[in-house]
This record gives sequence, C-alpha cells and structure tokens, in this order.
Amino acid sequence: MRPLRILKTLLLLAALGFAALLLWGYSRNHPEDMPWAELDLARPVGTFTGRKLAELGGEGEKCQGLLRRAGVRFNALPPRRSGQCGYNDAVRFTGGGALQISYAPRDLGTSCPVAAALALWEWHVVQPGAIEHFGARVESIDHFGSYSCRRIYGRSQGAWSEHSTANAVDIAGFRLEDGTRITVVADWKDEGPKSRFLSDVRDGACKLFATVLSPEYNAAHRDHLHFDQAERGAWGWRGCR
Repeated sequence: MRPLRILKTLLLLAALGFAALLLWGYSRNHPEDMPWAELDLARPVGTFTGRKLAELGGEGEKCQGLLRRAGVRFNALPPRRSGQCGYNDAVRFTGGGALQISYAPRDLGTSCPVAAALALWEWHVVQPGAIEHFGARVESIDHFGSYSCRRIYGRSQGAWSEHSTANAVDIAGFRLEDGTRITVVADWKDEGPKSRFLSDVRDGACKLFATVLSPEYNAAHRDHLHFDQAERGAWGWRGCR
C-alpha cells in the first residue's frame, strides 16, 4: 500500500504543479484579472479593475501617474476645502476628454479615481457600444457635473454625497459624430438601439465604478447615470442599479 500512497502523492503534486504553471501563464498574459497585479490603464478591463480603481482614493500621485502613462490629457487641480467638502487629488480633463470624446460642459474635473474609470469607460465601453448600436462614434458626453458641496439628495441632514469630494459624476447623455443625441431622460425606456446602448454603458460602468445608479434605482436618477468611487475597502460591496 505504501508505494500506492507515494504514487498518489506524486500525482497530486504533479497536478498542483501543473495548475500553478497554468495560473502563472494566465497571470502573465492577463494581469488585469489578478488581484495582486498593479493597475495598468493600458490593459483591458479585468475582474479586479474596478476594485483597483476605487483603491486609488488618497493616492493622487500614483493615480495621476497612471493617467499620464495611458496618454490621458489633464491638469491637476489645487486642493479645495470647504467645511465637510473638498478634495485633494482632483484632476480636470483638458483638450476634450480622456482621449477622443469631449465633455459638455467642457473640461470636466473629478477626483482622480473617477477620471481613471471614465477613461477606461470611454475606451472599452462607450465607443465600442456606439459603434455596435449606431455605426458611429461618440463625439461628446453631456454631464451634470462632479463637485457639489451637499449631502445625499441635497438633504439638510444625513451622509455627505460623494459629489462633495468630487468623487462622483452624473452622466446625462451622449452626442454622436453624425449629430444623433441620446439622453437618459428621453431614451432610457425606449425600445430601440438608444435604450440598449444606455443599458450597455450602464452595465459596463458597473465593472469600473464602486457605485452606478440609473433610472432603475429611483426617480431621482430618471435623467442621469450616477457614477462614484466610494471607498468601502478592498472587498467592500459594490452597487449597480
């Protein structure tokens, strides 16, 4: 029986070694799917990309370095503080948007983690979705802003909104190169390609932001998509509605 046990042990070790070799090979080719790999905005969106983006909060220098290496055009904003509100690591897109899509109003400023997620959203979600559904590229994204010193829903009491630290952005709609306009308020419930596009960009954002809220969440979001990078820890819950 002893030789049989030795054989089983050797086979088990060989299987574990082979599995480790496969994992090593996969991790080299797909670091975006590995929780321990450093975030690289030039890589595709992976399993842990969203969590790595959210963890950039408070890492302004690191986050800005990632943007520069990815070719994102931006200016760092000076720190701002007003009571419970303000930010330390915000950036403002320049020359349009992350690379090709501009924002309206222009020169959107957000926390760096939100800006990094918006860049990936543009490259991997918005433009591919527009080409798939309309055969045209997105020229600009309409937004309702980022920084706003207020509590959630503008209440006089309660938790402060992620907008109070520029750690959120509200997306209102999209304008295509051929002049087509898609808005959340008018097209979310449409049964055509505009509605499908909006659902796709919402779903894609859920892989990149800690919180994504749409008209399906409540009436307060009937006219926009809310994205934020709320800090809830490396394994904290993520909201997608």
